[in-house]
Amino acid sequence: TEPNEIFGPVDIQAFRKGSYRRRIEGMIPQAEVVFLDEIFKANSAILNSLLTLLNARRYTHGTETLRVPLISLFAASNEVPTDEALSAIFDRFLLRVRADYLDSYHFRGLLQKGLNLEARAMLEHEAPARQVTSATELLALQRQFGKLFHASEEFLATFKGLVFQIRSEGVGLSDRRVVKLLKLFAASAIFDGRTEVNDADFFILRHVWNTPEQEELLQEIVGPVLDRWYEQHPDQSRIGATPTSLQDLLEELKVIRATLTGAEVLSDMQLFSQLRNLGDIKAALQRMHDSPAAQRMVGEVDKLLETMFASSRFV
Repeated sequence: TEPNEIFGPVDIQAFRKGSYRRRIEGMIPQAEVVFLDEIFKANSAILNSLLTLLNARRYTHGTETLRVPLISLFAASNEVPTDEALSAIFDRFLLRVRADYLDSYHFRGLLQKGLNLEARAMLEHEAPARQVTSATELLALQRQFGKLFHASEEFLATFKGLVFQIRSEGVGLSDRRVVKLLKLFAASAIFDGRTEVNDADFFILRHVWNTPEQEELLQEIVGPVLDRWYEQHPDQSRIGATPTSLQDLLEELKVIRATLTGAEVLSDMQLFSQLRNLGDIKAALQRMHDSPAAQRMVGEVDKLLETMFASSRFV
């Protein structure tokens, strides 16, 4: 990718007059929400411009420095950067989310949504996407950050303790990101219908890792704080968790039971794959603490596992 492709082509007429400018209409300097794929494969010219744009929301345009309207920039990469030269741009991204394969009980939904998307793409006159919010509304929320962010001394003390614990375990977390995370806590509270942050918003800290290996470590640090909060507030649903339908889990459990108890002989690979799926279902059910039906299904999973381990298939 060349700078022309995302910042705009050079303005030839201005160049002939001795001014180096770009035609930025419809390009990143005028965008409010941006997605960049394979961000870490960008050349140094692009990365240097992005650093200023992300940190200061400014873009050098000829002899001018423009204030850009950027609200958020999202990026994707097939690998986590290890080159020290990329550490600065990596630090500009507050959160890191790893897109893994879906659990078995979400697979049916994946296929259905995939079919719907493919069908829509084949329609000659595709219906316009439903607007969820607008840039104007997002900007209005941003401007009210000072009014919307209310944090108790207890919350800030817990945040400080978590930050220093995370750093002590070798997870780099710059002061810049620490300050910017306050905005994300506020956003989490707003989308949860609150005007004040609480410990439930610390789920965000599970996504500040620098290497995928640190994900489990962050869960061990942040998990107890979240567990304590939800134990003290049993009426609250966990935010940031992937929504799981009890019906989907039940349907998947029926399919697995039929497969494991059927007459067909399964290979070792098929057998262990289904047992792994059972483990995923059990873990999802155990997270539904407030559902008696889910807890009964945990018992069914345990019985099925006992039956299978006692069967001749494991002899």
